[in-house]
Amino acid sequence: MNISYLIDTDWTIDHLNQIEKVTHKLEELRPFGIALSVISIAELYEGVYYSRDALQSEKALKTFLRNLHVLGIDENICQVFGQERGRLRRLGTAVSDFDLLIASTCLYYDLTLLTNNRKHFEKVEGLKFYSIS
Repeated sequence: MNISYLIDTDWTIDHLNQIEKVTHKLEELRPFGIALSVISIAELYEGVYYSRDALQSEKALKTFLRNLHVLGIDENICQVFGQERGRLRRLGTAVSDFDLLIASTCLYYDLTLLTNNRKHFEKVEGLKFYSIS
């Protein structure tokens, strides 16, 4: 499995909403290997079920997922999460648990996160991310 990038939930939403600059960048990076966290899938399903057209939204999401690697959460990622969450707590700062699990997945697999939510992730030590906005 050759993966270099993990797509954050916001980029997936932008792609599904046909934001051209995100879709173009995903196609450009696809040969280098892109994946999605199971955490993002959970967040995306919330959007599916509360959208105007849940059936169409779910169909679009499933089509998008068809050609992606999905990375789960295992004990190794939980260890990274625990270390980073403790470090952040000592500093008196916080990152949401879902975002920190996504970041921990990147740290464990040495992936670059594709996100436009820089404020959510810039506090995570050692995290590489790429934004287009």
